[in-house]
Amino acid sequence: MESDMVGKIQETGRIDKIDSEIINCLEEDARLSLRKIAKAVGVSTATVMHRLKRIEGQNAIRAYSALPDYDKLGFTIQAIIDIIVSKGKLFQVERKIASHPNVAAVYDVTGHFDVMVVAYFRTRRGLDEFIKKIQTYDFVEKTETRIILNTIKEGPVRV
Repeated sequence: MESDMVGKIQETGRIDKIDSEIINCLEEDARLSLRKIAKAVGVSTATVMHRLKRIEGQNAIRAYSALPDYDKLGFTIQAIIDIIVSKGKLFQVERKIASHPNVAAVYDVTGHFDVMVVAYFRTRRGLDEFIKKIQTYDFVEKTETRIILNTIKEGPVRV
C-alpha cells in the first residue's frame, strides 16, 4: 500500500500526512534523529528514511540549517529595504545585493517596489553604509528602509 502511495505522491507532487509530520518535526529541530522522528510520527525508522530520501530527491527540502537569534549574536538592527530597479536590470541588481554578507533574503515583489531585502546589522552606521552603497548601484532608482522594532513571529510554516 505504501509503495502505491509513494508513486502517487511523486506523480502529483503532493505530500501526505506522514510526509507533513516528518517535515514539521524537522522544522522544529533539524538535528532530530530518524529514530526520534519515527517515534513522533508513529512509523518505522525505515519509513522515515525512505520518505526523506524521496522528499529530498524532489527538492522539497532545500537545506537543513540552524535559525540563529541574530539579536543575541550582536546584530541588533534588522531592516527591510525596498528598492525600485530601472531598465530591466532586476536580476543583476538582486545578485549584487544578495552577495553582501549582511543580507539574509532578497525577494522579487509586487507593488510599488521591485525588490525587498531583509538584512541584519550590528550598528546604525553599518545599515547607513549599506543603504548608501546600494543607492550608488547602477539601475537603483529609489530605496525605502524600515527598521523592525519587534518580531512577533518568525519561524516555519506548518505543512
